Amino acid sequence: MQDANELVRKTLKEQLLKLESHFNADFISLTGQIFDGYEKVLLHVIEQLKKRNNTLYFILTTTGGSATAVERFVNILRYNYKIVNFIIPDYAYSAGTIFCMSGDDIYMDYYSVLGPIDPQVRNKEGKYVPALGYLDKVNELIEKARDGVLTDAEFLILKEMDLGELRSFEQAKELTIDLLKKWLVKYKFKNWNVHETNPDRKGKKVTITEKRERAEQIADKLSDNKRWKSHGRPINIEELNELQLKIYDYSNEPYRKLIRDYYELLSDYIMKNRHEIFIHTREFI
Repeated sequence: MQDANELVRKTLKEQLLKLESHFNADFISLTGQIFDGYEKVLLHVIEQLKKRNNTLYFILTTTGGSATAVERFVNILRYNYKIVNFIIPDYAYSAGTIFCMSGDDIYMDYYSVLGPIDPQVRNKEGKYVPALGYLDKVNELIEKARDGVLTDAEFLILKEMDLGELRSFEQAKELTIDLLKKWLVKYKFKNWNVHETNPDRKGKKVTITEKRERAEQIADKLSDNKRWKSHGRPINIEELNELQLKIYDYSNEPYRKLIRDYYELLSDYIMKNRHEIFIHTREFI
């Protein structure tokens, strides 16, 4: 079994090196939930990764996690690299979606999905829970109480709500929206200089105010829990383009096979070894 794992690790490194050679950049992949406290691991990995140039490609697969951890992740990456691009071969939900918004470019194919920006926060039991779901339920109960149709059972639920915990959920929501707007303007939109599709503004210079307005529109739509219904709702390229979030579609690119070969072997290795979170670079596995 050990020999088989060593062979897989060797093959994974070879495939990652092929990607680095093709894109002329450093590569890192992260698979798993984004936990608070994992920032030191990423710091160690990034500082261990010897920069060949100022560009990093980040292959990300995650159900989400902590927005505060993501903020520190971004600080680490941006200190060490001028350009950071994200590749989503499968899915990146919630805080993973927010993480992607800190990239200069986001690469997806027709199979890839992002998700609503519903932050996950630790509850009183120490479990990560989607904040927007809790807030929506509380608002629903408050509206029922206002209308005089709250049942006794619902009253007990509302009474047991921890106000401090609810405030932490509100703060998490506010943080994710603020981060998304900040990173879109600073990174994703930094090369958006001229209007291309707006018939009234086509060919004209994009102002910083217009970038902020676009970022706010995207943040509002991605954080609209009533629109998406579910924390894990998959949002594909077509829907993201409708939100006016430009995604690079690599569905028909020759290098798609390089990404798929690497990702499928990586996924199989992680599943067989039951890793909850896994980071891989040419220097670290």
